[in-house]
Amino acid sequence: MRPGRMVRLKDIAARAGVSEMTVSKCLRDRRDVSEATTLRVKKLAEEMGYVADIYAKGFRTGTSRLFGLIISAATNPIYARIMMAIEELAFELGYDLVFAHSLNQASREEACIRRLIARRVDGLFVTPVYRLSPTAPAYEEIRRLRIPTVVLGQRALFCSDFANVETDEIAASYSVTKHLLDLGHRRIAYFSGPAVSPSAQERYEGYRRALREAQIDLDDRLVFNAGATIEEGEKAALQMLNESPKATAVQAVNDLVAIGAADVFLNQGLQIPRDLSIAGFGNILVSEYFRVPLTTIRQPKLRLGYAAMDAMQALLRGEAPESKRLRAELVVRASTAGPSHAG
Repeated sequence: MRPGRMVRLKDIAARAGVSEMTVSKCLRDRRDVSEATTLRVKKLAEEMGYVADIYAKGFRTGTSRLFGLIISAATNPIYARIMMAIEELAFELGYDLVFAHSLNQASREEACIRRLIARRVDGLFVTPVYRLSPTAPAYEEIRRLRIPTVVLGQRALFCSDFANVETDEIAASYSVTKHLLDLGHRRIAYFSGPAVSPSAQERYEGYRRALREAQIDLDDRLVFNAGATIEEGEKAALQMLNESPKATAVQAVNDLVAIGAADVFLNQGLQIPRDLSIAGFGNILVSEYFRVPLTTIRQPKLRLGYAAMDAMQALLRGEAPESKRLRAELVVRASTAGPSHAG
């Protein structure tokens, strides 16, 4: 046998002195082969370094034992524990994951979906790239091919009929605003996320709902478009400082934006929370260890991953799983306190 060549069934058969069919039956624990022969062949296969050809098996069974997982980018810490939960359960079920990054580009997401379809994945987990269009060609292809698909996050029109798992963003954001209101803040700035993102829209709605309940009119001068990154949080903070809307607290659409903004405020000489309280959303690892530990929302990331896999298993059984909307938890840390200045 040449060095570097994969061990084949015929190699094991030649060494064991049996037929290839017998080797195949032994490795599949068929009962029409004696236990002694099965044990001998399995031991020999292990010694020779045999690895099953999952692609050949896939052609026979019509399955690939692969799941596709598309997220915006692995650098976004919010996905780490969701991916961990999905991979953990997939491994237990005998599946491997193929990862792809959309980088929040619709055209790249379409290419990723088609590549995974070409690899004959048995199912797809997708964090959508949100767009205003009611349809998306790659999602139409998923429907046509009837590929089991679970959306990670809120649904939009182009993916509204797929099973999904999501956080109850409105209730979670409401609890952040309510926390700031209960501390005595009345001028709470809001650093909003991408306008096309349903989750960003829901977080903004939670903020508005808490203000309405407290009978505080929404002040557009306190709302800043901040996107989703640290750099965008920095820009929003500089804009707020330049416009001086006399806010005593800032609520950010996510932790990255909150950290970018807080860094600017601290570098400008403001003290958090004495001069300005700030809160985020997501509870990424760095939020607890930031210069001022960040009040935020702890999303149920592991539970979202487990729920996504539960939905996938139901789809593989031919069932129609219900979408899951999980509640999140407010985590109060050192970045929020009662107002001591007028902004």
